[in-house]
Amino acid sequence: MSAEPQGGLNELTVTYASDSACPERLHGLRGAPELYPQLEALPTVGTFKLSILMPAYNEEATIVRAVAEILTTDYPCAIELIVVDDGSTDKTGVLLSQINDEHLIVHRHEINQGKGAALRSAAALASGTHILPFDADLEYAAEDIPRLIEPILMGRCSIVYGTRLFGCNTVYQSYRYALGNRLLTSTANILFNAYLSDLHTCLKMMPLPMLRELNLREKGFGLDTEMTALLLRRGVRPFEVPVKYYSRSRAQGKKITWRDAVICAWILCRVRIDRRSSSKTAKQMSAGPQRHDQLAAERSRTALQFGTYLGTTGSADSANGPRSGSAAFSRTVDGQG
Repeated sequence: MSAEPQGGLNELTVTYASDSACPERLHGLRGAPELYPQLEALPTVGTFKLSILMPAYNEEATIVRAVAEILTTDYPCAIELIVVDDGSTDKTGVLLSQINDEHLIVHRHEINQGKGAALRSAAALASGTHILPFDADLEYAAEDIPRLIEPILMGRCSIVYGTRLFGCNTVYQSYRYALGNRLLTSTANILFNAYLSDLHTCLKMMPLPMLRELNLREKGFGLDTEMTALLLRRGVRPFEVPVKYYSRSRAQGKKITWRDAVICAWILCRVRIDRRSSSKTAKQMSAGPQRHDQLAAERSRTALQFGTYLGTTGSADSANGPRSGSAAFSRTVDGQG
């Protein structure tokens, strides 16, 4: 007579080694590096550093809280926050100058150049292995950032998008904004044979060298679309992680308009028909996080493209992640416009 199993099916649990293993354990497996050389290239907590890029234009109502939430969040890696004051005419610059933290870098454009230009200036100052744009208007939650890092540390992917799922942990102030995003996302999926859920999410985490290799032209809101279009054109498909979203209305300071939607549609078409946009394959692009040592030697060359928005490029190091209440200092870089 066979023995009866103890307990029901609902008491059984299955653990997948690929999901539970951490990079350090994978590296420690006997003979693993010899059998699988790619394990040596997996990013680890010790080698991974995230540069959070925050453009800000006339955000005096939210900038202090936005910066504070970033700096007081617990991360599984080292981080730095680079804020670019894009020619604000309110108290944004003054408020930023009063924040002291060793993980904060502040750069200022003397005149407003556009969100895209601000992001490119921030990328030129970045010293991390990966970057993540993050808005200063509190529409996104800093507490979601650690979840975006996890798939990369597990070696599952090199690019992660924080996706806003309509009707799930989100609030939209305007149906037109939500509909416009859906239409443009569908357009991108058709043009590039992809299946993205959220083309215009701000949260796009990727290796810094990979970003610097993109032939970015846009200086305004269109950079967001151009970045994704160039990746999709080359066969790269981001891994998507759901995030929270708290939309602002025009009255609350939202700056994007229907004209930006038209520009974004044009950018999608331009990138799709531009032969130069597909000069690198997905395999070459996705090799970014697996070739950190080689790509580091190329930074001085590729950063020149971004340095034009600074007048001079600069970088700074931060060895540890932020700690709440740490006595530190803020580093301010004066822009040349």
